This record gives sequence, C-alpha cells and structure tokens, in this order.
Amino acid sequence: MDLFGSFALLLAFACAVYAIVAGILAIRTRNPLLLKSARHAGIAVCLLVMIGTISLFYLFLTDDFSVSYVAGHSNRDLEYFFKIAALWSGQEGSLLFWTFLLSGYTFFVLLTNRGKHPELMPYVGVILASVQLFFLILNVFVVSPFQVLGSAGVDGVMRLVAMPDGRGLNPLLQYPEMVAHPPTLYMGYVGFAVPFAFALAALLGRYPGEKWIHITRKWTMIAWCFQSAGVLMGAHWAYAVLGWGGYWAWDPVENASLMPWLTGTAFLHSVMMQEKRGMLKVWNVWLVFSTFLLCILGTFLTRSGIVSSVHAFAQSSIGPWFVGFIVLTLVVCLWAFFKNRDYLKSDNQLDSMVSRESSFLFNNLILLAACFAVLWGTLFPVISEWVQGTKISVGPPFFNKVNIPIGLFLLFLTGVGPLLAWRRTSVDSLKRNFGWPLVGGLVAGAIAWPLGFKDFYALLCLILSVFVILTILGEFLRGAIVISGRTGMNIFAAVGQLTMRNTRRYGGYVVHFGMVLIFIGISGTAFNQEKQMEMGPGSRLDLGGYTMNLQTFTERPEKNYTAERATIEVLKNGQPLITLFPEKRFFPSNEMSGTMVAIYSTLKEDLYVVYAGRSPENNQPIIHAYVNPLVKWIWLGGLIVVLGTGLALVPNRLPVLALKGVAATAPVAAGAAPQAVMSRRGSHGSDD
Repeated sequence: MDLFGSFALLLAFACAVYAIVAGILAIRTRNPLLLKSARHAGIAVCLLVMIGTISLFYLFLTDDFSVSYVAGHSNRDLEYFFKIAALWSGQEGSLLFWTFLLSGYTFFVLLTNRGKHPELMPYVGVILASVQLFFLILNVFVVSPFQVLGSAGVDGVMRLVAMPDGRGLNPLLQYPEMVAHPPTLYMGYVGFAVPFAFALAALLGRYPGEKWIHITRKWTMIAWCFQSAGVLMGAHWAYAVLGWGGYWAWDPVENASLMPWLTGTAFLHSVMMQEKRGMLKVWNVWLVFSTFLLCILGTFLTRSGIVSSVHAFAQSSIGPWFVGFIVLTLVVCLWAFFKNRDYLKSDNQLDSMVSRESSFLFNNLILLAACFAVLWGTLFPVISEWVQGTKISVGPPFFNKVNIPIGLFLLFLTGVGPLLAWRRTSVDSLKRNFGWPLVGGLVAGAIAWPLGFKDFYALLCLILSVFVILTILGEFLRGAIVISGRTGMNIFAAVGQLTMRNTRRYGGYVVHFGMVLIFIGISGTAFNQEKQMEMGPGSRLDLGGYTMNLQTFTERPEKNYTAERATIEVLKNGQPLITLFPEKRFFPSNEMSGTMVAIYSTLKEDLYVVYAGRSPENNQPIIHAYVNPLVKWIWLGGLIVVLGTGLALVPNRLPVLALKGVAATAPVAAGAAPQAVMSRRGSHGSDD
C-alpha cells in the first residue's frame, strides 16, 4: 500500500505540472480543448491526492510498522479513534493532509464553476494547481510519508524491516478534541487559498472587481469560519490538556493561527465598501494576498523549528522551501499588482469621517495594527538573533500591553460601525441609535464598580460589551416592530422574518454578539486566582470559596498508558459540590507523560484542578488549583460566532405575497373583487 500511495502522489505531481502548463497555454491561445484538458488534469490531481491520503490512513489502521511515519506516530494499543489524529500528527502526514484539504477545495471550485466565468477560471485553475504543486513537491521529494524502514544485509542489499510496535502518538494529541481541532484549523488555512486564487486571477485577467468578490464571498466566509473555530478549539485544547491554567499564552504557533484570522476579518469588512461604493480595491486585493501569505507563514513557523513552541513540529530542513515559496508568491503578487494597478482605481472617495465607510476603515486599521503587533512580537526573537546573535524572547506582557487597548477599541467599533449610515451620518441618527445603549453601558459599569470590577480594562470591557449588545438588540427590535406592525405576527416570529430577509446582515450581527461574549470571557482573566500545595490523603486546600479535600491517590493501568489519579472532593460554602479526578498519565511506548485536567465549569467561573506530579522531597502529590471567572463565555461566544457565520451563508428568503382576507360588512357586488390586505413577507433586504 505504501507503493500505491507513493505512485498516486507522483502521478498527482505530474498532473499538476500538466494542469499548469496546459492552463497557461489555454489562456494564451484561447483553445477550449486545452482549457478543458487543464481542468480535467486539476480534478485528477484532487482524486489522486485523496487516494494517496486514504492509502496512508490504511497503513495506520493495519499497523504497518514497516513505514517510518506509521512506526513513529502510532502503536498497536493506540485506539482506532486516535489513529485518525495520527494521520496529521507529524511533519510528513500534516503536509499530506494540507494537500488533501487543498485538493478538496480545488475540486469543488472547479466543479461548481464549470462553464462559468470563462475569462476568470483558467487563471484560477493555474494558480490553485501551482499551490498544489508546491505541496506535492514536498510530499513526493522532500518529506514523503511513505518512506519505509530498511537495513543493509551482509551482502549490502537493503531489505525491508518492520518494527514489532510503534512509538505511539504524542500524549498531548491523545485527546478527543485533537481529532477535530487540526482539521478545522487546516480548513481555515487552506480555505484562504481560494479567495487568493480568485483575487490574483482577477488582477491578472483584469476581471471586474465586484464580480470576483461576489464569487469568493462565501468561500472566504467558510474559510474564516473554520479558522475562527480552529483557533478557539486550539485554545480549549490548551486549557483542558496542557494544565497551565490558561487558554492563550501568545505562543508563536498560536499567534500564527491568529494573524490570518485578523487580516481575513479585515477583508470581510472592507469588501463591503468595494461592493457598495467601489472603494478600497487596492486594499482588498492586498488583504487577500496578505492573508494567504500569513497562512503559509504560519505553516512555515510550525514546521521549520525557527521558533520554540509546544505546538510546533521538530527541527527540520523544510524551512527554506517555505521561505522560497513565500518569496516567489510575493514576487508574483507584486508583479501582477504593478502591471495592472490602474485597474484598481477607486470609484468614490470618503465623504465623511462619521459614516459606515470610515468605521470600516478604522476597523481595518485596528485589525492590521493588531496583526502587525502579533507578527512583530512573534518574529522579534528570530530577528534579534539574526542581528545581535542573541535571542531575546517577547512574552505575554508585551502582547497584552499592546493588544488589550486595540481589542477594546475594536469592540467599540463592533457596536458602532454597522449602525452608521453610508456616506454621512446625521447627529439625530447618532442620538437615536446610540443614546440608550451608551446609557445602558455606563449604568452597567456603575453597578459593577462596587461589586468588585476595580480593574480598569475589565470595567471598560464590561461597559463596551453592554453597549454593543444593546445596539445589536436595538437593531433587531426596530426591524421586528416594523414587520410585526405590518403583518400582525408576534415579535419573535418577526425577528425570524427580519433575519431571513437579509441573512448576511443579521448573521453578521449574531457574529458580533458572539464576539462580545468572547470579550466578556477574556475580561475574567483580571480576576483569576490560583494556589499550589502538596497534598496527602486527608489534606485540604481552600481557594475562591471552594474547599478541596484529597480523599485518595491511586494508580491504574490502562491499555495504552498508566494513570496516577487523585480523587478530590469539592465543597462550596460547606456543602458537597462535586468530585474531581485530575490525572497524570505515563505512556510506555514513547516514554512521555501527559496531563488530564479536572474542570468544574459554570457561567460564573471554572474550578480548574491539575495534578502536577510528585514532590521530589517527600513524594507527595502536588495539586495546583485555579479559579478562572467567565471562561465558559468564551466557548459559548465561539459557538455563536460559528452559528452566525452559518446564518450569513444562508440565501435570503425569496419574496412571498401573502393575502389576508378582510371580513365584509356589506354584500359584495357581483363581479367585484374581494377585499384583501397584501403584505410582502420575506422581501429582500440590502446590506445597509
């Protein structure tokens, strides 16, 4: 099966080369047969990569330890569920999985646009095939996942060797969420290749800007949704598995996943200005280019060993390949831009600083400022080592100091921007839309201050969150009251009707609401508490109103590991609340250990308990406990963000003409039409 998978990838490489060459010739000659042939070659690449990926997965399921990658990342006792995660747990498999997902995107792009956009799609096919070719070069010639184990006999002939068992999966990955988190995050990374391909294709082919934006809007939203979910799932994994008490440490690989999310968010907002006013054409093209390049940069940081991270793969020689690809891509983008920059002239100018256009512009600047700060902090240790020969680390204090004020200003714009009018907003409109929400936010702050919200940033976050929530609710309520008055339906049905009339707009409001909940959850960090102590059976630990009694400490063997488990009874206000079981696990196959955190979670706070090992002095268990307020709001907010994005992808409900009869008070004359009240339900709304 390893030969079968290797051959499939090699054939995919050949098809990708043909798709590029045939596509370029088709663009130059306008030959329809060449164009069709190039498209078919692109589809063949997708199918062959899928065959190669399935072949590797089969090797994992059958415990074929003659393959180096399988032997290094699986073992016989590993559950089949986690053998799925083993597929992308290492360098070679993760790159193949990247190629696999790109093939899926490419397949659907080519299939759904078959026969459409004849001036644009040949360029798109060539660009996507070129990205595929880069990863196939890595898969086939640089870090193949199908390399076999062998040894030289006395006669000098290499012979196949199969290990009796593998080294096993990294304990940090033996967690159910890790079967979903990497594919979700990769779907975001890879998905941004689609809008990149369309943007570069439109620039090369001088295709009307508004058209390619309409084509790629859903693709961009899908990629952004996966990236959002992937980032939050990664934060939840770090919180539940790593055992350090938090969910975001400004780790270089965490930062690498955040940066394309920031620029992708900026693009989704500023693209509305191009659709409505024909503005920011240059800005939007470079936002797409930057987002794709940041995705490749993130992949490079994870795999090159240039930065130290618990999330990163081991040191490897693959870095120069990614640097070369990034430089080549940037050169192509610059060449296409300078060659066709006259095509990107704006149709209109900014009319007023108090308008929706200006709010989107400020939103973009803030997001890009955050992205630059994260990029600078991430790469500063590398840059300092190059310049001075000494690696100077940049820790969380730098990122928090810079990004907390940026985030709060972004939160303010989340509430203000969507409710401003296009071109110019009047003073009366500002008072009508923001008066009561502002009062509500200030009242919430006045109530929270005596209740313990003494931290300035936490208090400001609460005020802004209430302000934004009230502006969003006000927007839903105003529209629903109008529909209810016209149709007679109740207010909740009217909200549903309003939402389905313009799913993009109101789905965006739902996303904003989810982001507010995430900000509320993050603000709870200002009130975290923690305590660590050695605990024997019968010991007691008090923290944040909780009492923790260590009842027993036991060892239990499992199929794939041995666990040391602490049994801790938790009391609140003297009353039994729950029993928690934090664990430390040891995996003999690779001689590594892992942590299983015990968490009691409510909307108010999390009680987070870690068994941190044994004391070297007296061999007593060490228990590290945290009380982390409002963390659950982050996960709820993330779920709402995903649901809101899904809602925004739903097509608007078509207009329906409803006839409601009116009781007659007099006989209707013969031939006269019966009276009726006509109401238009679910009419199209614009994104105003």
